[in-house]
Amino acid sequence: MCEMLKVSPSAYYDWKAGRSTKRIEREARIKSKVQKAWKDSRYTYGSPRVWQAIKDAEDNPKVSRSLIARVMTKYGFKSVHARKFRVTTGSEHNYPVSENVLNRDFLAKRKAEKWVSDITYIHTAEGWLYLTTVIDLFDRKVIGWSFSKGLKAIESIIPAWRMAKSNRPILKPLIFPSEIY
Repeated sequence: MCEMLKVSPSAYYDWKAGRSTKRIEREARIKSKVQKAWKDSRYTYGSPRVWQAIKDAEDNPKVSRSLIARVMTKYGFKSVHARKFRVTTGSEHNYPVSENVLNRDFLAKRKAEKWVSDITYIHTAEGWLYLTTVIDLFDRKVIGWSFSKGLKAIESIIPAWRMAKSNRPILKPLIFPSEIY
């Protein structure tokens, strides 16, 4: 078994007896250096920067970046970055604000009684795309949608609204709260 796993018999028996091996001791020393560099970066460094920090230290051990990456993965040292907040609602305008008719009542008793819409921002290699959807609250089905490169009503909500109207006939009265700027 030792030959197949390419492990010396003495290392196997040391491991079985619970004694520390050179590799385990070295990994423990490296783990403490990795953890210190990672904490000093306020948990933002990944393996390349942690490796560079260890390499630049005075008492640097000779280690490869892949070993640092393995140690970080093994002990769960991941770089953490807060997502940047992005304002997506244009609330500073002089347009009249409509009354809240829906009032968070998202249950509908029949089809085409209450529709809602939303816009999802999708980052692609070619830039931002915007997915606008119209959903009927009766069965939670997406009945209209559109992709656009801009947020103007003519290219986002209006095509989605037209598709929704063609997919589901409108019964009176219909509640459709949507903010269009």
